[in-house]
Amino acid sequence: EYMGRNGQSVHASVELFDTMGKLFKHYLEGARIYSCTNCRAHLADHDEIISKSFQGRHGRAYLFNNVVNVTLGPREERILITGLHTVCDLYCNCCQVILGWKYESAYEESQKYKEGKFIIEKAKMTKENWT
Repeated sequence: EYMGRNGQSVHASVELFDTMGKLFKHYLEGARIYSCTNCRAHLADHDEIISKSFQGRHGRAYLFNNVVNVTLGPREERILITGLHTVCDLYCNCCQVILGWKYESAYEESQKYKEGKFIIEKAKMTKENWT
C-alpha cells in the first residue's frame, strides 16, 4: 500500500517469486493500470500521471508521481531538452528492459518539480484490462 498523488491510499497485492534475492512483484488494483509491454508487470496507476507531454529517448513519455516493479540504475548527469539533470535509468524488475528514468535532481529552479518523479516511455507500457 502506498499513498497516491491525490493523497488516497492505493492498494497493491504482493507475490514473492523466490527467496534467493528476487524482488517482490506488486499488483496494482484499479480500472486503469499501465503494464510493461514486454512482460506485463504492473508499473503505475493512471491517477499517478503528472503529465503526458514529455519526450523519452524514443518518443513520447509520461511523467509519473509513483511507479512499482522497477529498479534504478546508477545516478548520472544527463543533458536533457530542459537542461542538466541527475537521473537514474528505470528498469522493469521482471524483464530488465529499460522503461525510462527517474529524476534525482534538477539544476534549474523551474525544473525542480521533476525531482523524485519517473519518466516511462509510452512505447514501453501498455494499458492493462482497460474497459
